[in-house]
Amino acid sequence: MTTLPPGQVRGKKWNIYGALGIPRVDITKWRLKTSGLVKNQLELSYDELSRMEQTVVKDGFHCVEGWSIVDVVWEGVRIKTIAEKTEYHPDCKWVIFRSIEGYTAPVPIKYALKEDSIIALKLNGEPLTIEHGFPARPIIPSVYAWKSVKWLTELIFNKEYMNGYWEAQGYHPRGDVWLEERRKQHIEQY
Repeated sequence: MTTLPPGQVRGKKWNIYGALGIPRVDITKWRLKTSGLVKNQLELSYDELSRMEQTVVKDGFHCVEGWSIVDVVWEGVRIKTIAEKTEYHPDCKWVIFRSIEGYTAPVPIKYALKEDSIIALKLNGEPLTIEHGFPARPIIPSVYAWKSVKWLTELIFNKEYMNGYWEAQGYHPRGDVWLEERRKQHIEQY
């Protein structure tokens, strides 16, 4: 039986969210870019990402509202692989994920570079649907799902913390599911 993080219950179905709406994606023009404190700015097409070594991650997907979908199978490219190719600066402490429609979420680099943190292209053996973030989204099992930016277009490697969409509304900067970091409790140094 899968262990759930504190404060979570098993969800029976996915709740589909799109904070800024569900965009149209032209896969022929879509690119995943890296920027910020990097030596090599990358620009990868969907086909290029698909040809990179793929990693399968089976884990829970945890919403800050308290529901979890367990034993989800994601497939994609390790974020660590992309970080190494872009040669991020050692002073980077955050990866800011940006979507096609401008939604952003910061994730501490030590979480983003874990072995089970990927840029997912598939969900349960099938390419992501548009509702689930096609063509790509970061999956970082140890943080809440609001950090899993749908319709991902950019990884920004940053030294300083920057609020994302939900963090600006009081959500926790780190969002660790096992520590129940849902809302900002007080001003902390991140």
